[in-house]
Amino acid sequence: MNILAIDQGTSATKALVVGEDGAVLSIAECPVHPSAPGDGAVEQDPAELLASVIAAGRAAISQAGVVVHGIGLANQGETVLAWDPDTGRPLTTAISWQDRRAVSVTDGMADQGDRLREITGLPLDPYFSAPKLAWLRRHRTTDGVVTTSDTWMLHALTGAFVTDVTTASRSLVLDLDSRSWSGEATDLFGLAASDLPEVIGCATPVGTTAAFGPSLPVTGLAVDQQAALVGEGCLTPGQAKCTYGTGAFLLVTTGGIARRSGNGLSASVAWEVPGSVSYCLDGQSYTAGAAVSWLVAMGLLRDLADLDDVATSVPDAAGVTVVPALAGLGAPYWRPSATGTLEGLGLHTSPAHVVRATLEGLAAQVAVLADAAADDLGGPVLELRVDGGLTQSAFLMQYQADLLQVPVEVFASPHATALGVAVLARMGLDGEVAALEVPQPTAAARYEPRMGADEAAGRLDRFRAAADRAIAASGAG
Repeated sequence: MNILAIDQGTSATKALVVGEDGAVLSIAECPVHPSAPGDGAVEQDPAELLASVIAAGRAAISQAGVVVHGIGLANQGETVLAWDPDTGRPLTTAISWQDRRAVSVTDGMADQGDRLREITGLPLDPYFSAPKLAWLRRHRTTDGVVTTSDTWMLHALTGAFVTDVTTASRSLVLDLDSRSWSGEATDLFGLAASDLPEVIGCATPVGTTAAFGPSLPVTGLAVDQQAALVGEGCLTPGQAKCTYGTGAFLLVTTGGIARRSGNGLSASVAWEVPGSVSYCLDGQSYTAGAAVSWLVAMGLLRDLADLDDVATSVPDAAGVTVVPALAGLGAPYWRPSATGTLEGLGLHTSPAHVVRATLEGLAAQVAVLADAAADDLGGPVLELRVDGGLTQSAFLMQYQADLLQVPVEVFASPHATALGVAVLARMGLDGEVAALEVPQPTAAARYEPRMGADEAAGRLDRFRAAADRAIAASGAG
């Protein structure tokens, strides 16, 4: 069975036709264009998102030249909009997962944070979808429904009004244990649970669509990072992956029990398929690829292809430390108002020092997340599987292995999210599959630690101190 696997992302939509053995038969990509008008706003055009899904999907099917049997769709997760359920017409722009304006909602709910974490496994932060949904209701419209972008796109494609459980678990209103909407949590946000979509599993037939040519069933759904966790074969408790995309997203599989983090990480559903469910701990740095784009915009770097040449043109960062909190600090700090900092400048500082220090800061943020996960798990993360555009940087990957003091393996395909949702869609299409199975992934590169443990710990401690100063300097403490 061939699957059309669609990864609807922040800056592009990718569509792959994936064969029975996981072979990629075709790839098509359509860019999308988020806008950041200021004051923490990041928005997208819903019509452009849907058009990119259809265009990329049609192109991938045309290129593959084979019969496609089903569709899997991965989504951005916390991107939301208001829309008319009768006509499907968007009533607002799509508020991106990067948008920080819902801090006005979460600031007024600080005394409810512990209870919400107990129910949902998530810290109270505007990153998640429910604060954004509440913000839309307060500031944009009380008409229609407010949902994550996947629900709107699935309605446009199939007429269904659903979301999958992994996406719902990123909302702050899903009871993590029962995997159903929490009336208590929705009430706290002023949302009506009856107006929210049905929560379904990740390998479940949703409906059919003729948007890509022939009528095809949609049978696989997941939020992007959980799809990548599946795609990279992190199915056993303790296995971890990190995606270096617009942001950096670390996920660690924890198994069938919905444990909560004691170290500032999120807990959410990793996947739910017929007969089994698994959970994960996760944390994120909001700017990874976005930080590199910032370096380009500032004229410090020409483009991504020059990243390693510039970073290694100097022997070290010459005392420069960058905390790349260009869109606030996520886990484990949860300081959405924090701003990025650049420390240690002198007359000797060159653009190359700033570039190198930025990459070191990105790696340090991921290492802080891995340390938090290790403490929650009661043992270290033994290996990190990685994917995403920034894995092209050998300097970043080696420095990541050095700070973590564990091997880093680069996933052989740049399409972990699409491959993961293809696995789920194939399982949803074949109702006889009894367990989630993923071929053991191969590594395109493996990086072993070269730095001594004491030096790595010292560098990470210096970054932690710089992050604390960044929080204090921005008044976000």
